[in-house]
Amino acid sequence: MRRRLHLLIALGLALFGGLAGVLFWGFAQFTRPGPLAQDTTIIIERGGVEQVTRQLEDAKVIGHPLVFAMAVRITGAAGRLKPGEYKFPANIAMEEVSRLLQSGKTVDRRLVVLEGMTSFEILKLMSDQAGFTGPVPQVQDGELMPETYYYKYGDARPFMIQRMREPMRQAVAELWAKRAPGLPFKSPLEAVTLASIVEKETARASERARVAGVFINRLNKGMKLEADPTVAYAATNGQGRLERPISKADLAAKHPYNTYANAGLPPGPIGNPGRAAIAAVLNPDKHEELFFVADGNGGHLFAKTLADHNKNVARWRQIEQQRNQARPTQASN
Repeated sequence: MRRRLHLLIALGLALFGGLAGVLFWGFAQFTRPGPLAQDTTIIIERGGVEQVTRQLEDAKVIGHPLVFAMAVRITGAAGRLKPGEYKFPANIAMEEVSRLLQSGKTVDRRLVVLEGMTSFEILKLMSDQAGFTGPVPQVQDGELMPETYYYKYGDARPFMIQRMREPMRQAVAELWAKRAPGLPFKSPLEAVTLASIVEKETARASERARVAGVFINRLNKGMKLEADPTVAYAATNGQGRLERPISKADLAAKHPYNTYANAGLPPGPIGNPGRAAIAAVLNPDKHEELFFVADGNGGHLFAKTLADHNKNVARWRQIEQQRNQARPTQASN
């Protein structure tokens, strides 16, 4: 009887020792550097421990899937693993993998919306850029604030559009309340409409208020705006950039957005202006200038009279001619 008891004790100690050894080995594998050769971004789909473990193993983030699955269950992490897009650093230990998936610190993606982009271009950008879900909503030009937006994999497009709408709404309300007196606008939308034109007329921040002043002067005098960006918008129906020079037919086209053919502002914005362009339109420079044309250096020459403007136009055409002559001609086959 005593020999049996000793045998059972010995077997128990052996089993305990073996189990302790297995646990020690498993803990060592769980905490030691993993097999991942380089930083890798992986989308972890929603699912149970088995599915998550399989994804990590397939991506070579972990080398011992059974150890990982058992460890997250033993530690109580199994129910706290969050889906999403994660960046795993090279040689990350399984213990750190578990912590990262519990933290929900997913990758930040970036959507860059440039000043002046049309809503059509922005929606296309969102359709082409991976990571968004949900339907593409209807959006009018002038509703979205251009800036850089960060988002997570799986964010809904309608949610992102609302994120763009709100800062535009706030900016317009704030700037409209601080507008200069005597401006020829019946509504904030008209101010945004002119701002969208100014945004595309000059890329120089120092010129925005001056260009805005020219258009304000023309509106006050009942002159046509004759803004080339509105002609390009009409030629493309607001669906992108005009990838060719404006033609005489474009200038004569009977389109509501063509400010060469129609007096006053177009029916609505021709893009989404930034805050600075809106501010320039609502507090424009005060001067008597009615005309401007490119100066060949990224800026513009301004004039009060048509005679002076024609001289500036002649100078610009001479610059264009010199540039065309300087371009190397393509050899014919």
